[in-house]
Amino acid sequence: MALAHAILVALLDRPCSGYDLAKRFSNSVGFFWDASHQQIYRELSKLEAQNYLTSEKVLQDTRPNKKLYAVTEAGKLFLKDWMAEPTALNPVKDDLLVKIFGGYLVPVEIIVSDLLTHRQQHQARLDEYRTIEKQFFPERERLSPVARFQYLTLRNGIRYEQSWLAWCEEAIAYLQPSKLQNSK
Repeated sequence: MALAHAILVALLDRPCSGYDLAKRFSNSVGFFWDASHQQIYRELSKLEAQNYLTSEKVLQDTRPNKKLYAVTEAGKLFLKDWMAEPTALNPVKDDLLVKIFGGYLVPVEIIVSDLLTHRQQHQARLDEYRTIEKQFFPERERLSPVARFQYLTLRNGIRYEQSWLAWCEEAIAYLQPSKLQNSK
């Protein structure tokens, strides 16, 4: 997937400025597609040049003027064509897993410490996802068609975090006996 697709999907709901898109991006699509503000602004310009987006200049008295970006019909067609293509499995790129693979090189306490930190981070993210679920999807049986698809991505995030938490617990428990044996 390219950043262009993530931006177009994020703009489908309503037009917004680059600044507002970057904020919204970090609270929606950004959970599963990371991009900096600079990358987003650069991509907005490209998408507008390709006629996948239009922009409207909004004059403001107390702030600098801004551009509101909206997806064009060509942009929607571009997304539909992309969505119709099969999605390949993305390769895993995870620093922690590389550290674990070579973890025998350092004292087990270093790896366990990293696992404890990850467990804490994944628990915080899971809590955040559950808060979103309660706030925006309290009655999943009554969701609109748009919300149903958004809910599915949230459910994937919840399952992902639960899986990581379970694995962290398993890895910590597995390495703890080794820690005791190494100190003998």
